[in-house]
Amino acid sequence: MEIYIYIMLFIFGSVIGSFLNVLAVRLTNNESILWPRSHCHNCQHKLRWYELIPVISYVIQKGKSRCCRTNIPISYLIIEVVTGILYMVSYHSFGFGYEFIISLIFISALITIIVSDIEYMIILDEIIAVSCILIIILELIFFGLNYTVDKILGGILAFITMYVIKLIGDKLFKRESMGGGDIKLMFLFGIVIGYPLSICDIFLATFIAFPVAIYLLFSRKDNLIPFGPFLAMGAILIHISKVDINSIINFLIR
Repeated sequence: MEIYIYIMLFIFGSVIGSFLNVLAVRLTNNESILWPRSHCHNCQHKLRWYELIPVISYVIQKGKSRCCRTNIPISYLIIEVVTGILYMVSYHSFGFGYEFIISLIFISALITIIVSDIEYMIILDEIIAVSCILIIILELIFFGLNYTVDKILGGILAFITMYVIKLIGDKLFKRESMGGGDIKLMFLFGIVIGYPLSICDIFLATFIAFPVAIYLLFSRKDNLIPFGPFLAMGAILIHISKVDINSIINFLIR
């Protein structure tokens, strides 16, 4: 029975991942998320239902559109697969319950932000705002006022801490060291994983980003690296692993 739950969650997650791809692209370009129907970005051909099946359509079509044989970005496939896997891991970590619902909202929001920041170097305010409102409402309903207030305070502290880090970075580097979206993200992290782990995430994100920065340095590619995706990846890892700050402190002082 358990295996069927994981299979259904992967299918559900990959469908949501496909939608999140569209959501990130359309919101960034100020397009409606409902209209027009999904279409080929090269020839504008409206896609049929069997061309929109997550993962399977990409594999069957060998990564090319049926209409004009244009390459479909492999990022579409990656997001569908990764979202499906993360939904399964979230269930494994939290089971079916209140935390699982919040987890799916959190993961979905961060997947959308990863896509928009990598593709367009924009962290969508709409995604942060809607996900924060939903999560705060659910925390209030499921866990009560005191718990929710603690989480909101954690979000505010995380926001302020990141803002101070930005001010210091701007002074040191004599230019803008990070975007406003990265700072807003910290509030979302704070209300889900708490303030201490949000600060740990800054270090984790830096660690994840370091190999990419080294590669770009030695390949002499003058590419700007958005920090938001690494913050989001780190936050997802911390969240689904259910690590707590005491475990991290004990590990460091050993």
